[in-house]
Amino acid sequence: MKLGVCAQVLYHEPFEEALATAAGLGFEAIELPVDARNPFIDLEDALSGDWRRIARAVRDAGLTISALSNHQEGQLLLGPHGVDTDSIHTGDADEKIRYATRRLEETAMLAERLEVGVVCGFTGCEDSSRWFPWPIEDGYERMGETFRGRLVPVLDVFARHGVRFALECHPRQFAYNLETARLALELVGGHPALGFNFDPANLVLAGMNPVLFVAELGDRILHVHAKDAERVEHQVDRSGLLAHGRWDRRDRGFRFRIPGWGDLNWKHVISELRQAGYDGVLAVEHEDPIIGRVEGLQKSYEFLSPLLLREPAAPQWW
Repeated sequence: MKLGVCAQVLYHEPFEEALATAAGLGFEAIELPVDARNPFIDLEDALSGDWRRIARAVRDAGLTISALSNHQEGQLLLGPHGVDTDSIHTGDADEKIRYATRRLEETAMLAERLEVGVVCGFTGCEDSSRWFPWPIEDGYERMGETFRGRLVPVLDVFARHGVRFALECHPRQFAYNLETARLALELVGGHPALGFNFDPANLVLAGMNPVLFVAELGDRILHVHAKDAERVEHQVDRSGLLAHGRWDRRDRGFRFRIPGWGDLNWKHVISELRQAGYDGVLAVEHEDPIIGRVEGLQKSYEFLSPLLLREPAAPQWW
């Protein structure tokens, strides 16, 4: 296993400086977003030839690319398609769906050129509140055919480019927990291009134990976000986990944390990943509202590095 970093926390620096910062802190890999709002990579320019500069800059920094990501634009595949997502791309539902499809497929094309085997992302969800069976009791099930119909053609394109799509479970996605992740796989017929970007903090927010996700779907985990989660006990009884408002509000009952500062048992998480055969990158996704950018990355590295299992397990000797 190796430690990497999700690039968003370094958006305040120019691209080459951000790479140097990540490498200087000890990280070995970086996950690079390619959505239109990221400041590092123009997807169209990259496909037109700039991918060579990107690859050279990452290599010169002593890093590898663990994955490309396109969460922002992937959200538009299923929606919602109203004002919620106008900041990603304007237009009616059909325009947004076409845009998401094209951008995801172009992301796969860029991944192939960069020799990156995984793209992390979202698919969105028409109405994620349908987990609650009212006012339409089978509302969640009704969305399944749309999920299949829009995602399978994208997965087919990914497969032709030798790239796999690592769907990230999240409360605003069609797949948000273990049960809906299984449903997603069933709906696409177990498509070989579909796997998961395992983000344990998102699963805690959805109310489940993330170790169970690895135990049951570990063979489909293609990438890992190292992000912790905290139930703020003196606040959760008043606001719950799924509260509205800014992430940095003091009275929120749930916070994303850097690894080691939340409630997750990382020894259990890493052990279960090892049992599942995962030997890839744990990319620190720093969304902690309390700790600064670089300090948070430094503390994440210092916490996780001693826990990583870097050598294969030996045959039983006892």
